[in-house]
Amino acid sequence: MTATPLLHVDMDAFYASVMLRERPELRDQPVVVGGGHRGVVLAANYPARAHGVRSGMSGTQARRLCPQAVRLAPDYDAFSTVSAAVLEVFRRVTPLVEAVSPDEAFLDVRGAARRLGTPVEIAERVRAVVRDEQGITCSVGIAATISVAKLASRRAKPDGVLVLPPDQVAGYLAPLDVGELHGIGEKTRARLHELGLVTVADVTELPVAVLQQRVGRHLGAHLHALAHGTDRSELTTRATGVFGYGARSGAGEPDRSMGAQETFARDSADRETVLREVLRLTAKVARRLRTAEVAGRTVTLTVRFSDFRTITRSRTLAEPTDVTQEIYAAAVVLHDALRLRGVGVRLVGVRVEGLVPRARVERQGVLGEREHGWSDADQAVDRAARRFGSGVVRPASLLP
Repeated sequence: MTATPLLHVDMDAFYASVMLRERPELRDQPVVVGGGHRGVVLAANYPARAHGVRSGMSGTQARRLCPQAVRLAPDYDAFSTVSAAVLEVFRRVTPLVEAVSPDEAFLDVRGAARRLGTPVEIAERVRAVVRDEQGITCSVGIAATISVAKLASRRAKPDGVLVLPPDQVAGYLAPLDVGELHGIGEKTRARLHELGLVTVADVTELPVAVLQQRVGRHLGAHLHALAHGTDRSELTTRATGVFGYGARSGAGEPDRSMGAQETFARDSADRETVLREVLRLTAKVARRLRTAEVAGRTVTLTVRFSDFRTITRSRTLAEPTDVTQEIYAAAVVLHDALRLRGVGVRLVGVRVEGLVPRARVERQGVLGEREHGWSDADQAVDRAARRFGSGVVRPASLLP
């Protein structure tokens, strides 16, 4: 088993990067997202950060520090869409994902090694897919614990990868300011400095009992673990309502949406090619719905063009469904309504939203319908997949 199974993946200047996909001519200029009249800065790209601009500061202060910065109004729909898509990339790698904010997550990849390679190879794969599918970059820290992986990703920025093996952690942490440790805020840092605990080495020199006497039992134990790089190594994979994906409405409630998307190797303007991919994605999503024993009522289609312009359209069905053909039929209607004749498509995505437990859905029968329909066909395919492997049965149009 690898000694560094945890990845901390952090998008680089996430909000600014998403906004700059549509304005590539601004990439080398200082850009601030938000910070309008009496507002606060939501994000700043790296050229703006070089002038001292940071998220959370007032727009007035940002303009004083960098008067030449270009200000862009935030597009929250775009943030949510990209955030959900990035989490989908993570979940293709491993189900052990702990999303902690809209632009970062921890991945436990020890179960993916046989399939995808070493943690470094997996990290590079994730970075390549995020760059290709979303047009933004991310940095990855690789370590044995949460706090060290987080520190490594911070040091890898922008657009890099850093591995901190357990035998190198002590030497790496020792000279750092205690404020560099994960979860140590400004007030705690100032308090520790007053006590003479300025560097991580100062903390590690003290026995945990002495440390607890100085700063309190809970903080002392936690600080001791952080300074030695021996903090939490297991992820919490419950849905957290971040990344615009997988938010739960309460205990026992299902994810509110499930989706999948794919980038074409080459942009395609062929309706048949695009809809074939839509069908493949629909089958994947519907199978996940049935596995989770949920059904959804709203079908959303996402289409991205070669210039990264992205549009989404939704259609609400009469009743929740987990049936592949019913979801696909709605997606086809949404696609054809866009009238994309001759327009090259870079990416398509299918998402089913408004999920409820399948047991709550009472399907209304239709007079004259067949005794066995598409729902029965899906269940037969699922049984075959469980016995012989996924992909053993598929729609004829998806056969090579």
